[in-house]
Amino acid sequence: MSRVVLDASALLAILNQEPGAEKLTPELLSTAAISTVNLAELHGKLVGRGLSPDDAWEAALSPIREAVPFSSEHARLVGDLVVQTRPVGLSLGDRACLALGLALKASVYTADKSWKKLKVGARIHVIR
Repeated sequence: MSRVVLDASALLAILNQEPGAEKLTPELLSTAAISTVNLAELHGKLVGRGLSPDDAWEAALSPIREAVPFSSEHARLVGDLVVQTRPVGLSLGDRACLALGLALKASVYTADKSWKKLKVGARIHVIR
């Protein structure tokens, strides 16, 4: 199986046992990567919900195989995606996820339904 990229919303679905999480199987997660931008976003959400920073960090890392450092190539792709993603209202973190998917030529998984409308060159899977 080829590598996949997860958005913070997909990881939150796993950690909170939300609908759609069952689509992120152990086999798929064994190839999963996340941008360090999205990892920071996820960690912050977990700390904001009351987890200790150490517990939040462990929880954020537990479902994934690899955290990929945000690079200058990713930064360029994030900027390139602004016009295409503006109508859907994507954040910088959302675009960082897509940029990693494009850079790795990997499928991207998210829980954000608005991503269904995107045509950015990455295969996008919306889990609910």
